Amino acid sequence: MNLDIKQRPALRLRVGSRDSKLAVAQSHLVMATIQRLYPQAELELITMKTTGDLILDRPLDQIGGKGLFVKELDQALLDGRVDLTVHSLKDLPAEENPALPLVAFSRREDPRDCLVLPAGEQALDLTKPIGCSSLRRQLQLKALYPGCRLEPVRGNVQTRLRKLDEGQFGALVLAAAGLTRLGLQERISRYYEPEEMLPAACQGIIAVQARQDLINELDGLYGGSGSFFRDFSDPSVYWTVQAERAFIRTLEGGCSAPTAAYATICGNQMTLRGLYWDEATDIWQIQSCRGPREEAARLGNELASSMKGVCYGQER
Repeated sequence: MNLDIKQRPALRLRVGSRDSKLAVAQSHLVMATIQRLYPQAELELITMKTTGDLILDRPLDQIGGKGLFVKELDQALLDGRVDLTVHSLKDLPAEENPALPLVAFSRREDPRDCLVLPAGEQALDLTKPIGCSSLRRQLQLKALYPGCRLEPVRGNVQTRLRKLDEGQFGALVLAAAGLTRLGLQERISRYYEPEEMLPAACQGIIAVQARQDLINELDGLYGGSGSFFRDFSDPSVYWTVQAERAFIRTLEGGCSAPTAAYATICGNQMTLRGLYWDEATDIWQIQSCRGPREEAARLGNELASSMKGVCYGQER
């Protein structure tokens, strides 16, 4: 039997997060939403560094890929040291752990990538390298700026901006969503439309992860069938997430394999565009498909399979 809100026991949730300013800001957004919906909840933020935060002298594809940003947080969930974890969904591996399901998604912030110039500069100086560690971005930047020099840049957003302003780079390419959530929109010099630079799958979406036993416990108190988490999850992004993650999962996409996926929905119809790089031929392509949004996962799987089967070249 579900209890009236006044009869429910005090709810205490420990929220796990990376300790970067962006990760903490995103966790506070999730916590504020939970607090608004469940005023009786007691929330505690617990931050930690992940392996991906600590190893900054090598590209991610050389040290293990996206999983390095979640390993410690996953273990904290499994050990019971935290109850929920908050992530940028684009940083999560495509394969999910059934014991730690994704239970809620935020609305999607601006999914685009953007160009950031040194403070006070108005034009891109291509005599200096563009700071960019993402292989997905590197492929597309070479098409936008033939002959440009690209160099990896690791660290949190503030560290990257400091390196930029010190003159180490002529520009950075970053996710607009992260800069917006940090209140740094004024650093954006230009946005790249998805037709110019296809975003990472689920870029701009925050995800919440939880242990299955906690889900079962909260279901018993808050209406069953995931109602507690559904209350602060944005339903408008559900199908988008299904399509984009199915695409990269089918391609086994990660930091070592450049992939991108971007879904848009008009009415009941979804259009999905995907980027695939063929390692054997060093050829990349962008293709698209369209279908009912309720078949989002199928669209992602089929588009990825068709692109993986044969690589025709670049669609520009």
